Amino acid sequence: MALRTQDGIPIGNQVDKARLVNPISRALVAGFDRSLMELVRESAPRSIHEAGCGEGRVARLLAETFGVAVRATDFSRDLIDQNRSTAPAGVEFLCRSIYEVRPPDDAADVVVCCEVLEQLEQPRRALAALRPLGAQRYVFSVPREPLWRAFNVARGKYLHALGNTPGHLNHWSGAGFVALLAGAGFRTIQVRSPLPLTMCLCELARS
Repeated sequence: MALRTQDGIPIGNQVDKARLVNPISRALVAGFDRSLMELVRESAPRSIHEAGCGEGRVARLLAETFGVAVRATDFSRDLIDQNRSTAPAGVEFLCRSIYEVRPPDDAADVVVCCEVLEQLEQPRRALAALRPLGAQRYVFSVPREPLWRAFNVARGKYLHALGNTPGHLNHWSGAGFVALLAGAGFRTIQVRSPLPLTMCLCELARS
């Protein structure tokens, strides 16, 4: 899968997770999906907002699984246009930077932000933008380092960058990511570790 960029920034996933052939890769994606759906299900959402939706695979899966309204946003006009052309009922795709989400338009019971923060130059600013949405629950996931890069090296990928995926600017261990969220005003309720990621179910911390 060729590296896709917009304004010099990598967009979307570097592999098409909807069409994986390798059984190990498919098992890893299935583990991610299972953990995400379990955490969202615990939150009993009536509405969901996925910030940084990329190719829209997760937004579609959320709508199919829970049968609720899903708003999916991404800064990439190309990806949003592509998603809109095949959007199922109940999923609204909008071109919007994560830094520019705003209440009440983008508010939802559950906000999902998966494999986005590691690609941002200002992850703390993004978290600060998500806080005012006032969701009952937030689900965040990022690559778990150094495991993520070790997996890539083992697969013979991105060896010139010591296994770092193109576009990944930030690197957190599981504990480091929980600390980042705490510093941004989120209280982590539950941590999952679907290989090779860290996934956190959070609520807004009380001031």
